[in-house]
Amino acid sequence: MIDFHTHILPNIDDGARSIEETIDLVKEAQKVGFEAIISTSHYMEGYYETNTPEREVWIQAIYQKIQEENLKIKLYLGNEIYLSENMIQLLEEGRACTINDTSYILFEMPLNAEPLNLYNMIYEMLQNKLVPILAHPERYSFVQQSPELVSELIEKGVLMQCNYASIEGYYGTRAKIIVKKLLQNNMVHFLGSDVHRPHTIYPKMPQIIEKLTKIIGKEKLEELTTKNPKLVLQNKRIEKEEPNKIELTLAEKIMMKIKKD
Repeated sequence: MIDFHTHILPNIDDGARSIEETIDLVKEAQKVGFEAIISTSHYMEGYYETNTPEREVWIQAIYQKIQEENLKIKLYLGNEIYLSENMIQLLEEGRACTINDTSYILFEMPLNAEPLNLYNMIYEMLQNKLVPILAHPERYSFVQQSPELVSELIEKGVLMQCNYASIEGYYGTRAKIIVKKLLQNNMVHFLGSDVHRPHTIYPKMPQIIEKLTKIIGKEKLEELTTKNPKLVLQNKRIEKEEPNKIELTLAEKIMMKIKKD
């Protein structure tokens, strides 16, 4: 497996707070079966602005450290870029980066308000021959209210990365319901831990994998955890299945309305 979304670099964003925490995370990842980790530190202007050369230095330092500790895990550089009108400029100036210097770009949005410029920014990314990947769609309140938005974005050319722990209810009941529906209806292309701290997500992976296997089967799980991430790292094309329409049961609709997360 390849962990597609992590915050393992120390003191870069709200993720790992020290090199010791970083190494602990790498050890936890290897223990539960990950063969590689993509570091996707936040890039958000005014908050998290560590540029690509600095993050590359950190990756090399961590890689040296894990080799010294005889850990057999690979590291790749990326970003989780907060959607903004100058995203392309950030990439061109080397402030933010794509995943492993490929055409694939991981981006996030505000959790509680759909951006007015969303479709314009997607169009601009596509015009610049980038493949946009939306981080954790199940966590956005406006997606929870209108999950058909995910299908619309996929039709526009956006790929979807969901978080492993969402299926455990780690981000609340609404996210748990939505991620299951996305998985069941061909609306997920990658899975990632979105890990920030040791002793949080990785120890839960055995039961998460068990749940996901029951929902989508081993073959599909292999596609989301290994096959598709490898294609991204090699800058190769991802084959998408046609999304199905999401149908919530009456019980799910009630839970979505009354549950306060």
